[in-house]
Amino acid sequence: MDWLFLILAGIFEMMGVAMINKLHKDRNWQAVALLFAGFGLSFFFLALAMKSLPMGTAYAVWTGIGASGGAILGMLVYGEPRNVARIISIAVVLGSAVGLKLIG
Repeated sequence: MDWLFLILAGIFEMMGVAMINKLHKDRNWQAVALLFAGFGLSFFFLALAMKSLPMGTAYAVWTGIGASGGAILGMLVYGEPRNVARIISIAVVLGSAVGLKLIG
């Protein structure tokens, strides 16, 4: 269950980051509410996951999902550049988080 909580934390982190971008484009209360909900739920699920997962592993996976997911969302939804260097960088971030799990 702890890994499910950690994945949910990462997904809500992505939501929060996407809402920051939306807030820059549309200043409305829905974007603000979703921003706070996304980050609030992200921290909530991260805290649940860290009850049984080591802090270093949990934090690395959480930030990996958030950073990689944010970059992927930027490319797919917001028209950010898609190039080999960005995709390799995302793979390195995800690979590092998986590596911490495997050696931890």
